[in-house]
Formats: sequence, C-alpha cells, structure tokens
Amino acid sequence: MSEAVVSAGWLADRLGDVNVVDVREAWEYDGIGHVPGAVNVPFDSFRSASAGEAGMLPGADRFAGLMAEAGVWSDDDVVAYDDTHGVFAARLLVTAELYGHDPDRLHLLDGDFSSWKLEHPTGDETQDPPRAEYEAAFRRGGPLVELEAVEAAMDDHDTVLVDTREAWEFEEGHIPGSVRLDWRDLVDDETRGLRADPDLRGLLADAGIVPEKRVLLYCNTARRISHTYTVLRHLEYPDLAFYEGSLTEWEAEGGDLETGV
Repeated sequence: MSEAVVSAGWLADRLGDVNVVDVREAWEYDGIGHVPGAVNVPFDSFRSASAGEAGMLPGADRFAGLMAEAGVWSDDDVVAYDDTHGVFAARLLVTAELYGHDPDRLHLLDGDFSSWKLEHPTGDETQDPPRAEYEAAFRRGGPLVELEAVEAAMDDHDTVLVDTREAWEFEEGHIPGSVRLDWRDLVDDETRGLRADPDLRGLLADAGIVPEKRVLLYCNTARRISHTYTVLRHLEYPDLAFYEGSLTEWEAEGGDLETGV
C-alpha cells in the first residue's frame, strides 16, 4: 500500500517535517483543539459552485492563495484531517492534486482527528505561519474527466463506473451501468478509520471494483468520491478517474438516469 492514508503514529513521527492542515470549521479548530502546529483551512474555503475550472473546484488562483496563506509550499508533504472520517480532508488533497501537487506528498490522516486525540496531545494555539509560495495550475490529462468520458465509459467493459452515494440516492437515480459503493462502507464505524486491508479489497472485489479495470468515480458534487479516490490510491489501484461534475452536472446536461437497484 502507498502512504496516501497514514496513521496518527506515522504523523507523530514526522510532525515537524510535514504541513498539517485541519479542514474543520474555525470554531472547532480553536475551541476543541487540533494537531499541534496544524493550520486551519476550512472546507468551505476551497469549494466554489462557479469560480473554478470544473464542478466545485475553487479556481487555481484562489487555491494557490489559500495554500500560500496557510504556509504550504508546492513541494511540501501535506497531511490533512477532519472529524468526519476523512471525507472533507480527502477533498482538500484531491483538489491539491488536480492543481498539480505531487500526489505522493499528499496524505490523509486515518481515523480523522479522533485517532490523534486518543494517543497524542492536542494544541490550542492558532497558527500564523509565514506566507509560502504555492503554484497551482489546473491539470488537464490528470485523473479528472469530463462528461464525454463518462458517456464513453458506459459502454466500456474495461471501465467500472462507481457511484459512492447512499443506497436511497442510488435507487432514485444513477448513471446507467454504474455500481454502488457507499464511501462509508470503506470506513470502520468503531475506529473511524479504514477497514482492514483484506476487508477493503474483498468489499471492492464484490462490487466489481478491481485493479484490472479503470475505475471512474462520481457522487453528487465530488465530495464523497474524494474519499474513495484517496482510498483506492492508497490501495495502489493503477487507473483512477474522477468525474468532478458528478451527478449535478450529469443531470443539468440532460444525461440519462437509471432507477432502482
């Protein structure tokens, strides 16, 4: 497995050598505590319905400004966390990758903030790091694909379309031919971290999501697929695609929907 997902122990051993980003709301960061040295970049600050190049991306200039203000450099190792099983933190990491950050330097804290609090001290001082220089440019030809690629994938036996939403959402309407894998199915509710590796691989295989196929992910607004994408990257799936527009764009453009299981 790769280091796309890392443990609290891994982070503790490298705390002074990586940039830690807390994507919770500011009141949580200040009032509940945070990983010592972590900077706060709230989830809503790197999402936009209209300013970005696709879907809910914030736009390269805006994202570069956020990262620079947070003291993150373009070649830094970044560990992101939240308190919601990693789904919001994964979105930050995927956004960084789509703007050119080396994915091997992007890490999700397994078990979210809870895993850190269990065994490690927390901080309560707001960080004000010196401004960094961060270069961001929208990656064309990377994992992000557009609607036409999704249409082509519907008839491609070497691609599996994956809907990462809940069962009721899938039943109400999904892209024809897609399989459902709720992103939360990959998470152990007790530990808040990922399920054990054999369980993950078995769950994915049962859904037909295997490394031999290209995996194309979507949800509603590309938040939930960020977590699944990060997990699959951690499991070293070689061919991953990310439909940023997701079902919001698909429906707006008149794409067909299939209902039922």
